[in-house]
Order: sequence, then structure tokens, then C-alpha cells
Amino acid sequence: MNEYKTPEKDRQLLTMVLAATDFGRPIIAPPGVASDKTKILREAFMKSMKDPELLAEAKKQNLDITPSSGEELEGLAKQVMASQNPDVIERVKKLLGE
Repeated sequence: MNEYKTPEKDRQLLTMVLAATDFGRPIIAPPGVASDKTKILREAFMKSMKDPELLAEAKKQNLDITPSSGEELEGLAKQVMASQNPDVIERVKKLLGE
């Protein structure tokens, strides 16, 4: 985008649209979960993503296991939310046919 001097409003739109693929299929908890519990859940998830039996089963089924950490997804969510403004939201709606 730097090479083509993409305007900021177009960069924001692209960030918002592409974020959906970056999120994949997240596992989320309800609002208000204590930070110590969030940490435990995140650690358990990442540990399970390294389980040899899980990885073997995924390989048998030709499934790609490429987990993102909770911290990575939280950062992405904050980035996407920070870039939202009414113009970008309207442009996304038009792209989605709404």
C-alpha cells in the first residue's frame, strides 16, 4: 500500500475486510471474564494445539492446525476497532451487498 500511496481511508477498509480471514474461527468467552481466568484459558488452548494426538488426527483428516494466540487476536481486534469510522463501515456494507 505504501508503494501505491494508498489513501488512509482505503487502508482502513482493507484492514477491516481482511481481518475476518485473520480471525479464522476464534474461541471466545463472554465479557467480564477475570484476566487470570483468561490467561488460564489461553494457555490451555495453546497447549491443546500442540497435543500430538490432536495433530495426528488433524493430519489424517488433512486439516491445517495454525492457531493464533489470544494475545494476537486481541491485538487484531483492537486494531480493527480503532480503524472503524462511519465511512469505512458504510463502504464495507456496500462491499457486502447490504
